[in-house]
Amino acid sequence: MSQLTRTVGRAFIGGLAAGGTMAAISAVRRSKWAAELERVNHKGDTVSLAEGPGITVGATAGAVLGANSPAYAAAAATAGLTAGAVGLYDDLADAKGEKAKGFKGHVGALLKGRVSAGLVKVLGISAAGIASAALIDLQNGELTDERRPLLRRVWNVGVGGGVIAGAANVINLFDLRPGRALKVVTLASAPLSRPAGPKSRRRTAAGGANTALAVSAAAGAAMAEDLDGKTMLGDGGANALGALLGLAYIARTGMIGRHVALAGVAALIAASEKVSFTKVIAETPVLRELDELGRTKS
Repeated sequence: MSQLTRTVGRAFIGGLAAGGTMAAISAVRRSKWAAELERVNHKGDTVSLAEGPGITVGATAGAVLGANSPAYAAAAATAGLTAGAVGLYDDLADAKGEKAKGFKGHVGALLKGRVSAGLVKVLGISAAGIASAALIDLQNGELTDERRPLLRRVWNVGVGGGVIAGAANVINLFDLRPGRALKVVTLASAPLSRPAGPKSRRRTAAGGANTALAVSAAAGAAMAEDLDGKTMLGDGGANALGALLGLAYIARTGMIGRHVALAGVAALIAASEKVSFTKVIAETPVLRELDELGRTKS
């Protein structure tokens, strides 16, 4: 494949992700469910969660288009659509006052005989992450490589699934101010979207690069209205983008890289229980400037 063909192909993937995102957001905002997706943000302004399902559709469509095999396409669809769907379910439960907060809240709901929406989200994203990681390792031949112990192969799939689920959670942690989560996604996707070299040992590397490109393009398409405080990602959009970024990462790295990433996302999630990311950003000049860049309503 020539360099020109690859460039045109990647441009088409980015265009589909961006265009699909804008079209889907517009369609959701005109739908009969539009009123149910309205929320009040931290400033007391009414915003629409239509961005969540819209960006899920756009980013996932771009990732599927950029897949280099049926297995990778299935992995992208599973990670993006499942994370977006269960995240949206959690968003809707929140509006009805049914949302349990934190691990204690989920356990408390179970003791009362009720499965919380948050627990459904956690289990759904975890299952999708494991399934997607298994598809990636299947395409790379690592899951069927009998030269490696079975336990190691299964463990690697589990770690990969943990990275996908953890990344979905981490991006959601940043969705507290207009544009913040999308900026984090854009920065994180930059190195992952670098085209895979022809000598890459991983068969899924090209698919991972295209997935990151689709995520970045979808985030860029939604950025303006998010910064203006007109739309927001919600759990659905943030989880979908994070899951696809996690997929892009494990598609380009091996066992060591997966363990490093899992440790990193676990540390961030643990830190969020003790430290306010918003406070840290506000007290750090460089981070504060980046966070407020382009925002019309702080």
